Order: sequence, then C-alpha cells, then structure tokens
Amino acid sequence: MVATVISCSECLVAQQAHPAVAAPAETVVLWRDPGNIKSRDLYYGPGGQKDEPQRPTRFLEEDPEGNSPKFVVEDAAGKKWKAKLGLEAQPEPVANRLLWAIGYNTNENYFLPKLKVENLPSRLTRGQKFVETDSEVEKVRLQRHPGHEKKVGTWKWKPNPLAGTREFNGLRVMMALINNWDLKDNNNAIYEDNASGRKSYEVTDVGASFGASGKRCPDSKSKGNLAEYRKSKFISKITPDFVDFHFPTRPPLLYVVSFRFFFHQLHNRWIGKHIPRADARWVGNLLAQLSPEQLREAFRAGGYSPEQVEAYVSVVQARIAALQNL
Repeated sequence: MVATVISCSECLVAQQAHPAVAAPAETVVLWRDPGNIKSRDLYYGPGGQKDEPQRPTRFLEEDPEGNSPKFVVEDAAGKKWKAKLGLEAQPEPVANRLLWAIGYNTNENYFLPKLKVENLPSRLTRGQKFVETDSEVEKVRLQRHPGHEKKVGTWKWKPNPLAGTREFNGLRVMMALINNWDLKDNNNAIYEDNASGRKSYEVTDVGASFGASGKRCPDSKSKGNLAEYRKSKFISKITPDFVDFHFPTRPPLLYVVSFRFFFHQLHNRWIGKHIPRADARWVGNLLAQLSPEQLREAFRAGGYSPEQVEAYVSVVQARIAALQNL
C-alpha cells in the first residue's frame, strides 16, 4: 500500500509559498493509497469486525472536553474507548468511514444503539438524559486509536506543511461533502507510529456532519439532520481552474455574542473556497468507486433507519457526481 507523505524537501516548497511555516524534521502522512476501494467494509470500518468493542464495558472516568458528553470505558478485552453521547454519536461513524474508504487517516469508531456500562456513576456530569438504567446508555459512539500509535500533538488547518497538496485539498473537499463545519484545530491530531516514528495527520472529530453546512440554532439542525443536509447547497462557484463550496457557512448573527466562536467560523470559510478543480475531481473519482451498497453500509453503521439510509445515500451520490463532473 502506497502512502502519500510530505518529506522535508516537499515541505521546503510549501514553506516558500507559506513563509510562516517551518519545515518539519520528520515525514508526515495525511493520506494512504486505499487500494481496492470496492473491497472496503464500510459497516465495520477501519477497525473491522475483529476490533469491535467487546461488551460489557466498565466506566473509568468522565471526559470534560468538547461540547458533547463523553466518558472513558474499558471493554471486556481490556481496550479503552472514548464514549460520546448526543447529536454527534450517529453521524460521526458514517463520516469516519467515508474518509477511511478513500485513504484518509482515521480512528476506530463504532455506534451502538445501547451500551451496558458497569460501575456507571449514579449521575453523570453531562449526558445523564441518555442513561436509560443504572448501567445502560443509549446511542453511544465508541472511539479509539490503534495501540501502536500515540498522540503527540495537534495540527492547524492554516498554516501547515501539507498546504497546497492534492491530498490536503481533497480533505477540504471531504469536509464540504459531509458538511463537517466544526473545524477547530484541536479536532486535528498528530499520531506517531511507535515503530517507524512516522507521524500521521488526522481529523479526529467529525461529529458535526450530515446536517446544515454551518452552525445553526438549535444545534440539532447542524448535526445528523437529514432535512438540513438534503437542502444545503454543495457547490457555490466554478471557475476554469477552481471550485468554491457553499461551506462552511456563516453562523447566524445571534452567535456574535460569542465573539471568539463567531469570528473563528468566519475565518475558517476559506477551507471550502478556491480549491483546484482537478483536486476536487480526484476526490469524486475515488468516492465513485464505492458501490451504493457500501454507502448504505456506512449509514447503517451509524444506526440510521432504512428510510434515512436511502435518503442520505441519494444526497451523497449526487454530490459525488457533481465532483466527477467538475
């Protein structure tokens, strides 16, 4: 399997285009040749059936980070997983699988309609409404990273040594395709392989997907909302060389009271703009290798109903066709 890496010499080229970027001393990897895309199992995803969480699980501690309720559990095989509850639990496994299917680095990610959690506290600080009994929680996403890699930092959307590469532009296209508007730098992780020392760049939180193309009120419009995803505009402008996506959109003015968030979202609008048409078409051609059944399996992995699966797949297929036609 071929990995697309950015070596020191390539980083020097990027540094000339972006003087503020220092050339890293090591090789970094954003994308790997996925090989036979048609053979990829989008129901179980990158971990496959073999790495599926073994139940029951045991509560270890709450995780206060981010907007979604989270806590850490250990499964029956002794593996630690981060459980996420709420609106992002269903769309995230789907987004994860589409990224992985075409070669982007991802974590292992599974959705469970119900999860038995032993030693669950009598009351969670966040997410108590998702606790059905004293040991069972509903609609849970479990996530972990392979044990041979450790997190060593985060990377920025801008600047970074990958800027201008086809693979980085392709990642921008994928964020637009899934409407993942929550593009905070701390959602991006750098993992180091214990054996080779190679560093992998990854978007580790893609839960704000498959809803509106930007933050909306209430939050339920922005994440895993079929009606909002279906009506959101995909491409806003095409020139002979570049394409602009209608993403991420400006937050409603009511969010201006949260000054830092509002202007961060405005600043990130460049991510969906001025992308080379050839790079966007490359992503479309990779995604087009997925069969309709593979796309259905990805949404089934998110626990969506048969009707929702068909509707979501229809929108994704239309977006893939639009990319191919650029």
